[in-house]
Amino acid sequence: MGENNNFIFAVILSLAVLLGWQYFVLEPKYQAQKQAELAAEQTALAAAEKQSQSASDRDPLAPQQPVASTSDTPVQSSEAVAVADSPRVAIETDQFRGSIALLGARFDDLSLARFPVSQAEGAPPVKVLQPRGADLNWQATLGYRVTAGDATPVPGPTTMWQLVAGDVLRTDSPITLEYKTGDGLIFQRQISVDDKFMFTISDRVVNERAALVTVYPFGQITRIGQPKSNKIFVLHEGAIGFLGETLAEITYADMIEDGPQKIQATTGWLGFTDKYWATALIPSADQTIDARFTARAADQASDEVYRADYLMTGQTIAAGATLSLDSRFFAGAKVVNAIDVYAEQGIKRFDLLIDWGWFYFLTKPMFRALHLIYQLIGNYGLSILIVTVFIKLLFFPLASRSYETMAKMKKVQPEMTKIREVYKDDKQAQQQELMKLYREEKLNPLAGCLPVLLQIPVFFALYKVLYVTLDMRHEPFYGWITDLAAPDPTSLFNLFGLIPWDPPALLMVGFWPLVMGMTMFV
Repeated sequence: MGENNNFIFAVILSLAVLLGWQYFVLEPKYQAQKQAELAAEQTALAAAEKQSQSASDRDPLAPQQPVASTSDTPVQSSEAVAVADSPRVAIETDQFRGSIALLGARFDDLSLARFPVSQAEGAPPVKVLQPRGADLNWQATLGYRVTAGDATPVPGPTTMWQLVAGDVLRTDSPITLEYKTGDGLIFQRQISVDDKFMFTISDRVVNERAALVTVYPFGQITRIGQPKSNKIFVLHEGAIGFLGETLAEITYADMIEDGPQKIQATTGWLGFTDKYWATALIPSADQTIDARFTARAADQASDEVYRADYLMTGQTIAAGATLSLDSRFFAGAKVVNAIDVYAEQGIKRFDLLIDWGWFYFLTKPMFRALHLIYQLIGNYGLSILIVTVFIKLLFFPLASRSYETMAKMKKVQPEMTKIREVYKDDKQAQQQELMKLYREEKLNPLAGCLPVLLQIPVFFALYKVLYVTLDMRHEPFYGWITDLAAPDPTSLFNLFGLIPWDPPALLMVGFWPLVMGMTMFV
């Protein structure tokens, strides 16, 4: 009976801690976030009226010196209008709908055709790229720079390219852009897209001059604002890159607080990641690049700005010669199978774009098991239950040992109590007598804790898989559970939806957690 009382007390104490944490920590943060979002909405119109600046002031990659972008001023107002009014080339694939602006050959308009923003009928698709001036916009630009003092006009964010081949970008129909400097340099860019989420940018620079020229290719992803999501420690959102042999994961807050972070590498990729969506630039292989992650905090005049960019070492093109470079740009959903294919095709550790965490060796196989069962039965909810039962069966021998140890501990509890009373004033003698009792009864108190400790990383890995992978998004279970990635909309305190009342977050105790608690007790 004493063991049952201890168990019940432990459950009550755990619930008290969880509810207290929810009430005193999470709920105030939730309310503060709601107030911040409301304030952001109220200032959106004011932000749209920001004062125009000259193009030279706004251009974050103006060709003054061979370094990555240094300006902290985002493109606003008149330039945003210019980008919106720029001639465009449409993108139409099974995955994408959008367009490329010929001004800067900018990727700034991209929607995911197969991923609606909600489960509502007619819901619009998720936008992963949006023009400057839009809320939480995200764009990518690739271009060139020259050394300080070199007046060669090379293409950058404000260059108007010409469409010379193709009309609509499709998986089987690339487009070709061209920019001529007028003094013997010709920049040609072919853009193609695969059946998933990857663009390939094939550049050719033809030098018809009588002298050599050196150019510095660059790529930049710019983001205005942060994703509106719940910040949680199991998921990284922010800048990300695998450069050389190093995985860089930098939160938005750290980008503001720590200042620019620079990494030099000869291979890799870099970009930004949200919970389900990501963008990444993959420069030409075997070329040394200076990668940077920079940010500028919001103020009264402008929004916060985050940038991930790289600058390649100088590429010298002899007179009459041609430079060829291939780079890639990923923009889309973090579908595990698609990401893995790119990693297998040579983008080193591209699978780390998904935050598998420290327990990578557990989380990845866990996802594979869930996905395999899902393919067989067609329901991720049942797949989760089956994997959980399998894990429990796998750990049953250890759990059985633990139960046996607990039973023995309960049996000798009176003897232990007697020893503590007899030797209450002599702790050393008390410990000696207890150890003697353990040896006589062949007991190891730690044997009851070990199975629990071993299960913690496994079930944490399962939780992480369920939280970070896209596969759970909008996946139904049964009844009122229509989205396994969303919180249970019902609560014990509104009789599981029978009463038309939305309880506060503190009282959102759903049906399934109660069932889990009862089965754990049994």
